[in-house]
Amino acid sequence: MKNHILSAFLLTLCCIVFFCVIYTAVVWSIAQLAPYHGKGEIIAYQNSTSHYGFANVGQSFTNDKYFWSRPSAVNYNAAGSAGSNKGPSNPDYLAQVQARIDTFLVHNPTVSKEHIPAELVTASGSGLDPHLSPQAANIQIARIAKVRHIHEKVLAELVETHTESPLLGPSYINVLKLNIALDQLK
Repeated sequence: MKNHILSAFLLTLCCIVFFCVIYTAVVWSIAQLAPYHGKGEIIAYQNSTSHYGFANVGQSFTNDKYFWSRPSAVNYNAAGSAGSNKGPSNPDYLAQVQARIDTFLVHNPTVSKEHIPAELVTASGSGLDPHLSPQAANIQIARIAKVRHIHEKVLAELVETHTESPLLGPSYINVLKLNIALDQLK
């Protein structure tokens, strides 16, 4: 019995030292080599003291003069990243999605229900997705052009300019960066 207790204690002590000290120090060191030293890319507008947010965390945009971002299951709280865990047959989830569709259609009367990209009415798995597809941004152009009195062609060019195409996977647009560029249009 004494041999088992002593070996269990030593194993626990080794795990504490490894996982709380050594592993943490290695991960922290690797983060220091990454861009922004593991702290995330802070997007600033006009001067470096006016911060708008982090580029990799979704932001809430609900004003008609901005491109709306993807809905969040955690109310854009980065401390509690999570999905809703509600399946496609859950009545509460279906009601929530329908409410988002109805809201979108009220603010975008030129769009029909079947043309709304799913990402504009459903939250991502993390609840904090900062990106939209080019289709989701383009479908909002008519609303923004009307509110801001900007020609739709100018907004389409802005969307095209901010579309990122990775080596693998679909193209995407960072909504925060797009909306900051939108504010900078004259």
